[in-house]
Amino acid sequence: MPDAAPLLDAAWRIDPALVRRGVPAHVSLLYPFVPESALTDQDEKGVRSLAASFPAAELLLEEVVTASGFVAVTVPGLQTIVDAFRAQWPGLRPYKGRFGAQPAAHVTVAMGADNPTAAAHVRAAIGGLLPLRTRAAAVQLVVLTEEGWQPRFTVSLGIPDGP
Repeated sequence: MPDAAPLLDAAWRIDPALVRRGVPAHVSLLYPFVPESALTDQDEKGVRSLAASFPAAELLLEEVVTASGFVAVTVPGLQTIVDAFRAQWPGLRPYKGRFGAQPAAHVTVAMGADNPTAAAHVRAAIGGLLPLRTRAAAVQLVVLTEEGWQPRFTVSLGIPDGP
């Protein structure tokens, strides 16, 4: 979601330690996902099939949420696809349960904002950038490797991927 990059930039200007540099603005459909060592062809086909079953979406980002050291912007227009990914892999707990059983689809803006003043500054800074319109057109499967997060493949929303 390149259009949401200014949100992360605003948090970085407040405190660079709050933003995971090198990780662009995005919505995690299911985190943590299947570890790379356990990822099967069936998992990859499932990701591709689910992505093909949802159309590209015009999105409106307008609500800031905070929770214990965390600042995000909700993305309600992607909740249906997030819910579908969770249903496809019911044994995976989103965020290991940190934000409840069904956390809202969101763009993480700041992590580690344990200082309430820093969190309030981030909230105010990104609030001034909202509402923000963007478009989701693809799903990217990324895996954690020894070199960090690496893309495995990208598939367009609403377009069958191969035969």
